[in-house]
Amino acid sequence: MGPNGGGKSTLARLSNGLLHADSGRVRVAGLDPAREPYLVRRRVGILFQNPDSGLVAPFVEDDVAFGLENLGAPREEMRERVAEAIRAVGLSGYERREPHTLSGGEKQRVALAGLLAVGPEVLVLDEPTSMLDAAGRREVLERVHALRGNRTVLHLTHHLEEVLDADRVLVLNAGRLVADVAPEWLVSDATLLRENRLVLPTVSRLALGLGLPPAKPRTPEELAAAVGERAERRVGRR
Repeated sequence: MGPNGGGKSTLARLSNGLLHADSGRVRVAGLDPAREPYLVRRRVGILFQNPDSGLVAPFVEDDVAFGLENLGAPREEMRERVAEAIRAVGLSGYERREPHTLSGGEKQRVALAGLLAVGPEVLVLDEPTSMLDAAGRREVLERVHALRGNRTVLHLTHHLEEVLDADRVLVLNAGRLVADVAPEWLVSDATLLRENRLVLPTVSRLALGLGLPPAKPRTPEELAAAVGERAERRVGRR
């Protein structure tokens, strides 16, 4: 996380050799992305902001197969991996759809399927929902959440609500790492939020305003239940 210009997208591009560092070192599983980009890109896949920028084929299944074709995957293996990736992003039945007919969220899911088909160990998501409407954001985030536990996901975003269930939150500002904390610590540190221009989601702000500890991310339903419990306790004390 971090403000615009904080270094998030630069970090993403350094991670697979799209940019080369002019000082310091970058290592991915012991590999140097600047010297061994093809080996690193087998391990690290990047999903960018604009879903249209990654769509290159006339049909969805062809687009998902594009990376495997470049790697020279056998035809039968390619079919299986493409079908599995399309299922993983919830687009079964879309195989012969033309990408330009899809919604923004569907296009981004096609791009995500293309990465999954190649099978990277690490997914780097560079603000993947920034150009989507609310429905598209929800579609993509649900699919990203389903991938947890299967591979490492590095999600770069300035929407704090998108990282409330993360394992760790790294805050970048002006190219420097200023915090490495659990989400519940981030949402309760007003100074850290203010200094890095991070804004709490409405639900979290309301919870803190009501004196509810940010022990975990809260959905609106959980917040309503917590408020109800607190009100009942107060009535009981009277």
